Amino acid sequence: MAEEAIVPDSDNLTGKAAEDEESRSRESPSRFNMKSLLWHGGSVYDAWFSCASNQVAQVLLTLPYSFSQMGMASGITLQIFYGIMGSWTAYLISVLYIEYRTRKEKENVSFKNHVIQWFEVLDGLLGPYWKAIGLAFNCTFLLFGSVIQLIGCASNIYYINDQLDKRTWTYIFGACCATTVFIPSFHNYRIWSFLGLGMTTYTAWYLTIAAFVHGQEPGLIHSGPTKLVLYFTGATNILYTFGGHAVTVEIMHAMWKPQKFKYIYLLATLYVFTLTLPSASAMYWAFGDHLLDHSNAFSLLPKTRWRDAAVVLMLIHQFITFGFACTPLYFVWEKVIGMHDTKSIALRALARLPVVIPVWFLAIIFPFFGPINSAVGALLVSFTVYIIPCLAHMITFRHASARKNAAEKPPFFLPSWAGMYAMNLFVVIWVMVVGFGFGGWASLTNFIRQIDTFGLFAKCYQCAKPPSVSAAPSPRPH
Repeated sequence: MAEEAIVPDSDNLTGKAAEDEESRSRESPSRFNMKSLLWHGGSVYDAWFSCASNQVAQVLLTLPYSFSQMGMASGITLQIFYGIMGSWTAYLISVLYIEYRTRKEKENVSFKNHVIQWFEVLDGLLGPYWKAIGLAFNCTFLLFGSVIQLIGCASNIYYINDQLDKRTWTYIFGACCATTVFIPSFHNYRIWSFLGLGMTTYTAWYLTIAAFVHGQEPGLIHSGPTKLVLYFTGATNILYTFGGHAVTVEIMHAMWKPQKFKYIYLLATLYVFTLTLPSASAMYWAFGDHLLDHSNAFSLLPKTRWRDAAVVLMLIHQFITFGFACTPLYFVWEKVIGMHDTKSIALRALARLPVVIPVWFLAIIFPFFGPINSAVGALLVSFTVYIIPCLAHMITFRHASARKNAAEKPPFFLPSWAGMYAMNLFVVIWVMVVGFGFGGWASLTNFIRQIDTFGLFAKCYQCAKPPSVSAAPSPRPH
């Protein structure tokens, strides 16, 4: 597939002429065949499905747990707040990507066989120190994002088949998820993104309807929030929910027209609200404080064919999301060992396998479904998704000449550079204090408590305890 050059008016083509030229230069996607229909995805719709599908995976099952920690009002308010904030920083990342690529294409740099990644954008715009920071935070976040999906798979399948413990299921699904090494790039996630979003849509509405059908038990308590530790743990889980930006640049690069990405993440977030807000609210309404000891929403719902269907669909989607999180790591590893330009899918798959091993191992060490989301949100997402993009945008356009020659001007809803700087500064301060500061303290406290309670390498985290067998009476003395 021919790469899209995004330097403005680089070929002196505008409007329909430019579109016609582009369609002629990209023959394979324009032909209607099964391969292009299922495999070659580079439209704005593909990007929307990828963003929406990547946002709502296993976190859908932990949001009711967060509501029990924070209360209904705070849960709803912070979902909307962090959703808008996440859309803003995704917009900034898209602006920085366009700026970087425009500058490089003016230097006649070709990206035909190279996938641009976030750390390369930071390197090109701000230098090697920013590259190192971006690489460290992004890779660590993606590593633990993959770990979370693997933990979620083991946790969910246990509610269908508890003959095996969760650790054994982690071994099995680790092997299954390793097959994502065969998917070359985000350009090839078209059918998976579409199916993944359909699966989470079913799961979200199943949770909502099942909660209302179950109703409230007599004497049910909704006490949240009661402790600061629980409150900020729940808040950072919501911070994590809208932090799918670690793959934003790769999704943009897979588009035929990356400059159209700017508002896609916001539109995806608006759809995600229709899934997360009703399901989390309904589950908290129905189960209240019971959720404090059940970080997976499936654990409180009765076993029915509807629940089993939701579990199976969520498992498939978590496999897809594992691929979303691991694919950028595959790219980084390929570049390190010099295999990124290799056209053989089999050779690239073989080269990617070492990336899966640490993911597998960490999922076995820390199988804490729920608390690990909050820890990752506070310590990694806060910087990767919110703080670094804002700081990078402010520094990139700090000079008047950079602002004058910017490839993307300020948006229509915030038309001044001063307004953008004020917004960026607010996000940095808020996330640094509330997300990283209070959230980091609360999440680590809760995470350490899980380790103390269940231990590392827990065989079956939050599994149902078998009924205790009463001891036989001691024989009476003669």
